[in-house]
Amino acid sequence: MTEVSQTWPELSLDSWKDTYATLHMWTQIVGKTRLALAPPENHWWHVAQYVTSRGLTTSAMPLGDLTFTVEFDFLDHALNVTTSTGAIGSVRLEPQTVADFYEQYFALLLSLDLAVKIWPMPVEVENAIPFPDDRAHASYDPGAATRAWQVLVQADRLLKRFRGRFIGKASPVHFFWGGFDLAATRFSGRRAPRHAGGIPNVGDWVMQEAYSHECSSAGFWPGGGPVPEPVFYSYAFPEPKGSRTYRVEPAAARYNEALGEFVLPYEAVRAAPSPDDAVLALLQTTYAAAADLGDWDRAALDRPRNGWPSSAQ
Repeated sequence: MTEVSQTWPELSLDSWKDTYATLHMWTQIVGKTRLALAPPENHWWHVAQYVTSRGLTTSAMPLGDLTFTVEFDFLDHALNVTTSTGAIGSVRLEPQTVADFYEQYFALLLSLDLAVKIWPMPVEVENAIPFPDDRAHASYDPGAATRAWQVLVQADRLLKRFRGRFIGKASPVHFFWGGFDLAATRFSGRRAPRHAGGIPNVGDWVMQEAYSHECSSAGFWPGGGPVPEPVFYSYAFPEPKGSRTYRVEPAAARYNEALGEFVLPYEAVRAAPSPDDAVLALLQTTYAAAADLGDWDRAALDRPRNGWPSSAQ
């Protein structure tokens, strides 16, 4: 079992990029299981995974008259499947190709009488390789996986605290395996302009459902492409005029033109006198930029400050 020694561990992108790329594909395979089985919810909320005290879970998924749950355990490094009939099985998390993981995972499901079919193609990535054919990604560093999960634990905790400051429509805090990011979204209550789409290997209609209503979204992402470091991020859709120059906090936060989002480097959070305060400052001030410049009815949507959750909640 892996020991967790730091609240905010080191997680430079270079230190685990190969494990990250492999784990991204593994989480997509499991995530597509939920996509295949869970009844639809608005904005694709039914496909997400959730942070647990050991890793990431699908939560209970229906299959006929039973349910089952798939959980990544990043302490004992196993993928565990449990069913409402009492059946239990697991696959070790260790260096292996995506193709081998895919084969082992579906063999495990069949051994538990769980017959599931998914579309075996990654989404939201360039140069996608079908899962059964992917022998390019085969890395798994247990220590890196544990550190990444521990960062998600902290991000999940703070995003939930921030979510408690809002009484309008809001998403759960959930992990989207397409982009490999943890996110929480607030909504103004108004319809949004049609999203342009253009996400790799994702139908435009998928993004149009995800962004059907005006929103302010924030979360944590390990980085990639134009952002070669892990970051907390925040953006609005549609982006209100003037938001790019809106003064946000903390001082290390900045607007990233390539992403069209505000970002706060994870290393700046680690170095802050109070990492919690730094993250919450980003979340609150970027939401204010979206809501004030977007003319949201904040009196109806925001919880009064004297009712905000405390650090103990």
